[in-house]
Amino acid sequence: MDLGLRGRVALVAASSKGLGKAVAEELGAEGANLVLCARDDSALRATADEIRQRSGVKVHSVQADVARTGDPERVVREAIRVFGKVDILLTNSGGPPAGPFESHSAEVWDNAYRLVLASVVEFCRAVVPGMKERRWGRILNVTSIAAKQPVDNLMLSNSIRAGVIGFARTLANEVAPFGVTVNNLIPGFTRTERMVELAEVNAKKEGISVEEAQRRFTAQIPLGRMAEPREFAALAAFLASARASYITGQSVAVDGGWIRALL
Repeated sequence: MDLGLRGRVALVAASSKGLGKAVAEELGAEGANLVLCARDDSALRATADEIRQRSGVKVHSVQADVARTGDPERVVREAIRVFGKVDILLTNSGGPPAGPFESHSAEVWDNAYRLVLASVVEFCRAVVPGMKERRWGRILNVTSIAAKQPVDNLMLSNSIRAGVIGFARTLANEVAPFGVTVNNLIPGFTRTERMVELAEVNAKKEGISVEEAQRRFTAQIPLGRMAEPREFAALAAFLASARASYITGQSVAVDGGWIRALL
């Protein structure tokens, strides 16, 4: 299937590892030129080199912290300087700290807001005008199953990621007349560094081994296993494509059936 992405320019946030890296690899394999950003510059450059060598596309890396006000806009400006446009935006970040309500200070809440929601708003503010002018664009936000069905011990993620879905659903209607789609990607339990981190937190809290904590995650999934990052990336590439031009305002889960809701 030709997804029509060859020659498009995709900006993929938090793309030195995990889900962001998997999406960047998939878009690169489809022929999209890439702008990658992450905090760890050495890991970011290594990822850029890997994709460049494997796919033959142009890859530009920008060291940035999406939780720092001004950095998302700076990354977009750099993308426009290098490639002249951004056709596809994938917003993404690490998750905020785990823990119950009373464990988080006002400062931690503020940091989580900047990381998870404010970064999405700033990225979108920077790319939407150009997408509207060209009358084509794809905005994809990586959220979490926690945004649709709260996960125990994830007070920050449960609360703030739901705000991303509300923002995206509203923006989708505003930009639809200009050929721009906005969708949310909802990863379930996936084999990434974040899952190792959560397993370690839960293991310490419950007095069990990390392996047992991971088994408990898997036991909740009807398909009986965690996802691989490439399985998530396949959905991202499709929603970024010309084939998905009539899909907008949606929140699509890649969770192996974990979410129990009907809608």
